[in-house]
Amino acid sequence: MIEVRGLGKTYRTHRKAPGLWGSVRGLFRREHVEKHAVVDVSFDVGPGEIVGLVGPNGAGKTTVVKMLAGIVHPTTGHIRVLDHEPWKRDNAFRSRIALVMGQKQQLWWDLPAADSFDLLREIYRIPRERYKATLDELVEALAVGPYLTVPVRRLSLGERMRMELVAALLHRPDVVFLDEPTIGLDLTAQRAIREFLLDYQRRVQPAVILTSHYMEDIERLCPRILILREGRIVFDGPLREIHARYAETKRITAQRSIGAGADPAADLGTWPADLGEVLTCTPDVVTVSVPRARVAQAAQLLLSRLTVIDLAIQEEDIGTVIERIYQGQTGDGA
Repeated sequence: MIEVRGLGKTYRTHRKAPGLWGSVRGLFRREHVEKHAVVDVSFDVGPGEIVGLVGPNGAGKTTVVKMLAGIVHPTTGHIRVLDHEPWKRDNAFRSRIALVMGQKQQLWWDLPAADSFDLLREIYRIPRERYKATLDELVEALAVGPYLTVPVRRLSLGERMRMELVAALLHRPDVVFLDEPTIGLDLTAQRAIREFLLDYQRRVQPAVILTSHYMEDIERLCPRILILREGRIVFDGPLREIHARYAETKRITAQRSIGAGADPAADLGTWPADLGEVLTCTPDVVTVSVPRARVAQAAQLLLSRLTVIDLAIQEEDIGTVIERIYQGQTGDGA
């Protein structure tokens, strides 16, 4: 459904020296700088698959999405989306994709969303019966019925983003590109959009590529992720594999019994350096960060030294692990 091979995008910009003399000089002798935004990117996305595209600012995520949607022409490489070359932007291609960008809108600012939806029905030539059924379904799922006749400029950011999703999905696209759809939203609005996308994905099964800086979006929605660093893919695989390949520690939390003693540090004693470090040590709870290979030994030591009523072992925070990959601090070739 989506096939990408050796994709690259290079931007060529003019560098001007400061001051008036720099401006004059630039008229006769221009100095150009090349910025390689995307470098040799290859991947496939199948029907019904939802893939997270993550990376730090400037890693090339949005550039990749724009090339897949046909907005930006690639410098090198090959793209096929639904057997089309996206940059040609033919009607058959555009009628089967949707692009939602959290920082840009497609709805008319001064009109109610309902008017924009009617116009989109004409643009996509959606049969009236199908349009009404799809609109009713999306409006109910996103709980936006009361806002259909309100000018878009008077809606909250969360309400506007839900309307943007309705607009993007009215023509039932086979491929959906979501570029930071929850950016700037409060926690309630983020959760509502995530739950909608999960339900929509189960029912309709489009191929989806999602970019987001919010790890909860990625964890909740994306079984598979691509990690970009400096325009290159450094990881492509199941999200669950991130911990197995890159996480260095686990966290063990021991809850002490009531009346176990006011000085847990004395009970715990000196913590061995090869078993990580003690993060918290209170009368109620002791938490340690332990190398993954030494979890069993650390747990046994806690149980032998403390009176424990509950012991929890947790994976390292996924955001922390991915941040290390961004920074090239992992030892697995990333």
